[in-house]
Amino acid sequence: MATADSSALVIPQLIVGLGNPGEKYNQTRHNIGFEAIDQLARRWGVALSENRKFQGVFGEGRAPKVDKIRLLKPLTYMNLSGQSMRAVIDWYKLPPESVLVIYDDMDLPLGKLRLRLSGSAGGHNGMKSAIAHLGTQNFPRLRIGIGAPKVVAENKDTISHVLGQFSKTEAATVSEVLHLTTDAVEMSLREGIAKAMSLYNNRVVGSE
Repeated sequence: MATADSSALVIPQLIVGLGNPGEKYNQTRHNIGFEAIDQLARRWGVALSENRKFQGVFGEGRAPKVDKIRLLKPLTYMNLSGQSMRAVIDWYKLPPESVLVIYDDMDLPLGKLRLRLSGSAGGHNGMKSAIAHLGTQNFPRLRIGIGAPKVVAENKDTISHVLGQFSKTEAATVSEVLHLTTDAVEMSLREGIAKAMSLYNNRVVGSE
């Protein structure tokens, strides 16, 4: 399968944060993509509101060096996230490679993020849906580390971990990571995903 060309300048036009709607999922590890979108919206002054056509919370505005940026939080529940993304790219006639998806990753420790131009779903149900509905793996993604559960005896340990909330000690790190995420996204808008990858993939919150 062809992969995205890392030498090509890839500038996001739609930024999607993955999560689950509803009060009980607020501020859980699995919803850190939603939190990233909220942070970007605050930073850029983009008003977010529910858009039934897009099956999500959506906003359009300006970001640094970009005249028009679109932010999306699908309200379809994680496993159907791709439906919402597809509705937006069809409406605006956007190419899949212009969609940057932000989501949680248990394989990364808390305090790290990882940008990629393309790749598999890696077992993440939201990304499985995104790949299925966009019809390609060749779109950028930003994974935010949430760490793995200390004990993984059964699948339920994984589920309770991702659907659990961050501890008070973790919350400060999460806040820093979200600021780092915003910086990485702004760099990708100014100079492309590949440049942001080179600057932010090795950064760890709490270390220089």
